[in-house]
Amino acid sequence: MGITVSLVQKNYIALMANPRIDNPRVDYDSPWKDILEAYFADFMAFFFPAVHAEIDWSRGYEFLDKELQQVVREAEVGKRLADKLIKVWNGGGDQIWVLVHIEIQNQSVPDFAERMYAYNYRLRDRFDRPVASFAVLGDSSPTWRPHGFSTELWGCQTQFRFPTIKLLDYRQRWSELEASDNPFAIVVMAHLKTIETRSDATQRQQWKVRLAKRLFQQGYDRQAVIDLIRFIDWLVVLPEALEQGFWQILLSYQEERRMQYVTSLERMAIERGRQEGRQEGRQEGRQEIINQERALILRMLNRKVGPLTEDLLTQVHLLSLVQLETLGEGLLEFNALSDLEKWLQQLQQQQREVIARLAQQLGDLGESATAQIRALSPLQLTEMASVLSELTTTVKLSAWLQAHTDSAADSR
Repeated sequence: MGITVSLVQKNYIALMANPRIDNPRVDYDSPWKDILEAYFADFMAFFFPAVHAEIDWSRGYEFLDKELQQVVREAEVGKRLADKLIKVWNGGGDQIWVLVHIEIQNQSVPDFAERMYAYNYRLRDRFDRPVASFAVLGDSSPTWRPHGFSTELWGCQTQFRFPTIKLLDYRQRWSELEASDNPFAIVVMAHLKTIETRSDATQRQQWKVRLAKRLFQQGYDRQAVIDLIRFIDWLVVLPEALEQGFWQILLSYQEERRMQYVTSLERMAIERGRQEGRQEGRQEGRQEIINQERALILRMLNRKVGPLTEDLLTQVHLLSLVQLETLGEGLLEFNALSDLEKWLQQLQQQQREVIARLAQQLGDLGESATAQIRALSPLQLTEMASVLSELTTTVKLSAWLQAHTDSAADSR
């Protein structure tokens, strides 16, 4: 599938005079999140053993996903991928709880170190606790190795450094991976082979079989086998024919070893979970696109008209993807904040007029239809206004909205 560069991104290139735009993929994020949460202690022992030794595991730990998402929404710095925030207890003499922030990044982005810094200081400010930030880089660039952020103005300096793991480095440590019984050895092997076999589906199937068999050979317990097979199955994607062959080989292998870890029923459950996860991934991917477009537009606006007021920032954050794209097309003509204010006011006026006329015709539109109308672009609102006399029932209204929102999504 080719990468589509939106008009917003093209305008950003023109404005920044930078010929390169990153289009990060999200293929690897959900399985990494799941496996990290299921085997957090193993994760720390494998990638950051010195830190693992400093944590008091006897007191347990707690994932703070909601709290992290609040900080993520407030920071709005660049692209966000797989991330976790965990409350742990320091095993040292002070016996206090501290925060571990983990980012799994699978695409090189220029502002990653700044994002790590922003999350760190915002988390510390919110919780008034020490925060340790760690990054695992799963991208395919050997040279991209962010490890710190610094800034200086008139003698006032800020220095921030964070430990970084580069998964590509494990290509030279393959024997260590093979010798390890830590589940993240398998995770890293699967990740690397997914990258290495992008253009060879047959070789990818062979590695998928080899890694799955390794789970039985390593003596993992039943649940770990299921979890890791789910991870491998999600990450190492095959064409349908080779996928079926993989499962035939795997089921035959476990029968030979009389280790019924993955029955046909469990296979179906894994597949169903994989499909549901992919649907969630598509939703997360769409939100990621919105976040990316918004971040680009905010940078463009800052350069064109200066810093936005809190009210304008709030209004921009409420825009839908198609509205952000329309704004991105027009903002190169902006010269002052008043231009943005005028654009937003015109959009809101269009929304009010269309909703008011529809309500007069149909009565209560309901929250869903109203939200869909508010997400339309100025052009779509103009088109809707021209056919309002034809939208005489809620069924017709729903069909019109469905057709136009679907066509907008397809165009992207």
